[in-house]
Amino acid sequence: MKKLLFTLLLIPILVFGQLDRVEPPFWYAGMQNPELQILFYGKNIAQNTVSVSSGIVIKNVQKTENPNYLFVTIDTQNVPAQDLVFSFKNGKNVFTKNYSLKTRRKDSALRKGYDASDVIYLIMSDRFANGNPNNDSNKSVTEKGDRANPGGRHGGDIKGMIDHLDYLKELGVTAIWPTPMCEDNDAKYSYHTYGQSDVYKTDPRFGTNEEYLQLSSELHQRGMKLIMDYVTNHWGAEHWMYKDLPSYDWIHQFPGFSQSNYRMTTQFDPNASAIDAKNCMDGWFVRSMPDLNQSNPLLLNYLTQNAIWWIEYADLDGFRVDTYSYNDKVGISKWTKAILDEYPYFNIVGEVWMHDQAQMAYWQKDSKIGAIDNYNSYLPSVMDFTLHDAVGTVFNEDESAWDKGLIKVYDNFTNDFLYPNPNNIMTFLENHDTNRFNEIYKNDFKKYQLGLALIATVRGIPQLYYGSEIGMAGDKSKGDADIRRDFPGGWSGDKNNAFTKAGRTSEQNQFFDFTSRLFNWRKTNTAVHFGKMKHYIPENNVYVYFRYTDSQSVMVVLNNSNKTQTFKTARFQESIGNYKTAKDIFTSKSVDLKNDISIESKSVLILELE
Repeated sequence: MKKLLFTLLLIPILVFGQLDRVEPPFWYAGMQNPELQILFYGKNIAQNTVSVSSGIVIKNVQKTENPNYLFVTIDTQNVPAQDLVFSFKNGKNVFTKNYSLKTRRKDSALRKGYDASDVIYLIMSDRFANGNPNNDSNKSVTEKGDRANPGGRHGGDIKGMIDHLDYLKELGVTAIWPTPMCEDNDAKYSYHTYGQSDVYKTDPRFGTNEEYLQLSSELHQRGMKLIMDYVTNHWGAEHWMYKDLPSYDWIHQFPGFSQSNYRMTTQFDPNASAIDAKNCMDGWFVRSMPDLNQSNPLLLNYLTQNAIWWIEYADLDGFRVDTYSYNDKVGISKWTKAILDEYPYFNIVGEVWMHDQAQMAYWQKDSKIGAIDNYNSYLPSVMDFTLHDAVGTVFNEDESAWDKGLIKVYDNFTNDFLYPNPNNIMTFLENHDTNRFNEIYKNDFKKYQLGLALIATVRGIPQLYYGSEIGMAGDKSKGDADIRRDFPGGWSGDKNNAFTKAGRTSEQNQFFDFTSRLFNWRKTNTAVHFGKMKHYIPENNVYVYFRYTDSQSVMVVLNNSNKTQTFKTARFQESIGNYKTAKDIFTSKSVDLKNDISIESKSVLILELE
């Protein structure tokens, strides 16, 4: 009897103790790609043979040099949503694991991603708002909350974002891009979460997967969108898989660590040496971020399924992909194409931080430049870093030199012919890795107006970095923490609450009111969203351009000079056409397009032609 009792007590250990992880944790029936690769992880799991219920076809069982991994590929073609049962057998020992195929969301494959009709708000997730102080520290992760430490965890979380969605809607934002929110268990400096330790789990200091799903739902109820910041190039050194690698080549090894040389031009430079190219793409971004080997088919499929799982689970509207051009370029193109095959109207913007339009255009889908070496990234969108480079200097420059002032902005758009789709490019004044625009220009409100009006009205998708709209500054030379300050009012006890009109200072309200007026107007104007662009060479540091469709036209005038400028409209007759008058979007005053137009120094004029 005692022996039987001991055996009964042992059974649960045998049943549940041999599997530590199953990823994806569940899947969906009716996917475009019916093949599903499931990772089973546990002590010596590879010693087992595996079978599955319901007549499901196992297409492949793959083992690696690490016996703790088993990759099982099944065919879900025409398989309805249900619970499957996987059986693992090793001699006489048998245990089972239930696995769910869930029902997809209605019309999931037809989901529409973000586009040029949107305004994207970039949030530093740890620094926006602390909606739940109880999750600032968590026993399951190492680093605890410490707001006094500039590089520490400050407590921003999902609840804080949800609490202030109405603030963002009032601002005119239509989509948010929070920095990564999957678990990052680094012992310190983990707040940025780009060194992830579990890519199926929300960091508990931000909340739970269910709260992330709630964020998505709350956004959609307001007609807003959620963009996930996805990292394909690297994980963190605390990632559970890095501590027990499936195979030696799961990551790039030299052996072990070697730093990237960051020379991304070696991806396409016909004269580049092989060693330089290898050191760029295979080198680690930093020592604490192991570089993933996207040429490994098992890893690539793992990353692809993880991305699709999050899209389906959280009802996502798009990705921003970190360090896109550091990946194995063949592997990342397969990853991107697989996602777009599943979701044809989804949008993905890649961080391609380069300073030449031809080099950036190489990475956009269907690029003629990429076609020179038979490469297609399939990436729909890139970030306009060359425009960012220009706006960081031009508003302090006059036209005393041939290449100074707004001619830099004009020249940026003269190269749009290089892009397969210039209207699907993200424009921005700053982001979480750059100097703050308001730091560069010392909170000069007029220069902020010029910069914001520019990115709001040119081709592409404008992105605003959190706090710009209230004049937040920050000096990158002092470290990343200074450009990632806490949003005032996001923490209980903050003396300044910039989330409300009453709580903002007069200067903060000045910035906010202009931003809100501009972006809410932008929502209504399809010419600015998807119209063509015609621009005119700047004269006297005044830049004039038009966004137009067959039925709508907008005239934008940026006066970057230090004095009032008056100009004749006859020069722009080919764009004005039969329009007689225009309405100033800020004052609602009518402007006679036959007369000369005067514009004050360092100011912007946006006219809807009537």
